[in-house]
Amino acid sequence: MSGVLLAFSWLTVLPLHGPDSVDRVSGRRAIRAAPVTGIALGVLAAGLLWALVSAGLDPALAGLMTVGAHALATRGMHIDGLSDTVDGLGCYGPPERARAVMHSGGAGPFGVCALVICLGAQGLAFGSLAAAGQFACVAVAVAAGRVAVVFACRRGIPASSTEGFGALVAETQSPWTGIAWTVPLLAAAAWCTSPWWQGPVVVAVALTLTALLVAHCVRRFAGLNGDVLGAALEITVTVAAIGLTF
Repeated sequence: MSGVLLAFSWLTVLPLHGPDSVDRVSGRRAIRAAPVTGIALGVLAAGLLWALVSAGLDPALAGLMTVGAHALATRGMHIDGLSDTVDGLGCYGPPERARAVMHSGGAGPFGVCALVICLGAQGLAFGSLAAAGQFACVAVAVAAGRVAVVFACRRGIPASSTEGFGALVAETQSPWTGIAWTVPLLAAAAWCTSPWWQGPVVVAVALTLTALLVAHCVRRFAGLNGDVLGAALEITVTVAAIGLTF
């Protein structure tokens, strides 16, 4: 339970209190429980989207408002990580220079462009799913983003620094933990799509693309950090949501 509480404390705005001291052991437990927060946030996003569309709001606008509410529910941490990661990838120089750009505190042109495209695509995809009555697919896409985080923290992917969020969670997860979460995710995706195989294929593709992105970021930044985890989460949600609209 300490891992679940810490996961919600880290990854949502819910006023839950984790352990008094946070180390790699508690970090491992929190990341292992991260998909639980994805399930909760996914259900809330699907419920809000259903309520907005049922109230007569245009599906596209309802989708964008749902994305905004999701960002508020996560303190904007993940979209901040997406912006910083893309800015870091867009700069020249060694890994130290790229990490300095990421930690500068501002959003550069690459980061702003990534936010507009990624969040806009999420909103429109959510709206398309709502128009088709596929609200469960929204929950699957949101949950998939947290499963991607578990895979990103698997063994063999070192932290880029001895300090910060990455140092707490990098290399804390066994690959089997990610697989254990992927199996029910694929089952849920199969249940909410027709034909049944479409959902699992979309989720598998989204997780694979994110794994490739994380591998590239680890090479570019000389390791994993919290920003890369945020980018992996948001891109997985976006790719999964778009794929489920087909």
